Amino acid sequence: MKIGIYGGSFDPVHNGHLITAQAVIEMRNLDKIIFVPSYISPHKQNVATSEPKHRVNMLHLAVDKIPYLECSEIELNRGSVSYTVDTLRELKKKYDYIELIIGYDNIFKFHTWREPDEILRLAKLVVLRRKLNIPRGKQNKFYRAAIFLKSPFIQISGSVIRKKAQENTPINFLVPEKVQDYILKHKLYKDN
Repeated sequence: MKIGIYGGSFDPVHNGHLITAQAVIEMRNLDKIIFVPSYISPHKQNVATSEPKHRVNMLHLAVDKIPYLECSEIELNRGSVSYTVDTLRELKKKYDYIELIIGYDNIFKFHTWREPDEILRLAKLVVLRRKLNIPRGKQNKFYRAAIFLKSPFIQISGSVIRKKAQENTPINFLVPEKVQDYILKHKLYKDN
């Protein structure tokens, strides 16, 4: 089985994430993509996020009825800073072939991730590159090892959704309907 790992805070998961996952599955001929919400991202330790239970509940609402999308709570269950290399080591016990999906900006700081060489040993590195991105920074060995995909350009961001929810502005079409209902029911993002 060929799987893709798509990590992030997913606060909240939105249609841009789902459209991108669909595109990657098709372009890379993957059997499924596993969304892995981080407990605390090492590169965003000072960024406040919603409670993990809300983020994972929204992810489950978004993907559970789609057979080739899945949500893993592996990093949330650790309850501490989440390192990709540790997650890949765990998943490698179950899956032989893994592709790690990251955003274009991350390739230029990939050398700062914990054990980047080990990550490359455990998984193929797939970088989502929107056509508007232009190369910047040094093209190091990690850049050269990566597979670049021209991903759909979808201008939806979690920060915009959180701001709209806080201001009681509609978020229709930005998130799946069940996720929107969850945000409204639990009054998420009202205290941001």
